[in-house]
Amino acid sequence: MKLYGFAGTRSQRALWGLKEVDADFEFISVNLLEGEHKQPEFLRVNPAGKVPVLIDGDRVIPESAAIVLYLADKYPEKGLMPADLDARAQTYRWILFAVTELEQPLWRITRHSMLYPPDKRLPADIELARDEFAAMAAVLEKHLETREFIVGDRLTAADCVTVYLMDWANEFQMLGGFPRLQAYLERLYARSEAPPRIADARKAA
Repeated sequence: MKLYGFAGTRSQRALWGLKEVDADFEFISVNLLEGEHKQPEFLRVNPAGKVPVLIDGDRVIPESAAIVLYLADKYPEKGLMPADLDARAQTYRWILFAVTELEQPLWRITRHSMLYPPDKRLPADIELARDEFAAMAAVLEKHLETREFIVGDRLTAADCVTVYLMDWANEFQMLGGFPRLQAYLERLYARSEAPPRIADARKAA
């Protein structure tokens, strides 16, 4: 397998899944800062021009959450997707919660604080996104009141997808009011299978 990605991005989420299932893979860096994702060579891999992308034989799988779900299905013995239907339903639920309710405000903050040209940035949208993230983070904070992992008693695909977002939020200093989320972040990144934190990955790039 080959993983096209870039340090510190949602590629870290795909890396986490690959490490958890102990898969053999080659990491191919696509330097977003130098515009490599806009070059014809990469656009043939993913016309959307975004990372990560997993190549497994003839399968081409973009989107970090989809990659994690694919790995969970390919390596069922690794337990990233529970066998029990109720637990599977909860895993799907929390993955979708992560990518819709938690990730989107973080992405808006990133775009309006550093990616858009200065004249296109909307400070008011940053504040709205912070409020939206806080409201949904409170839901996950409550859910983790008596839990070590999001679903069941072991790490699942829901954790691989979600914990990266906690690190992203932490980069914006947005976890100060969420001690359980902060503890969850530290606990999961202490795992031997964990990829580097966002800040560390960027430094090493």
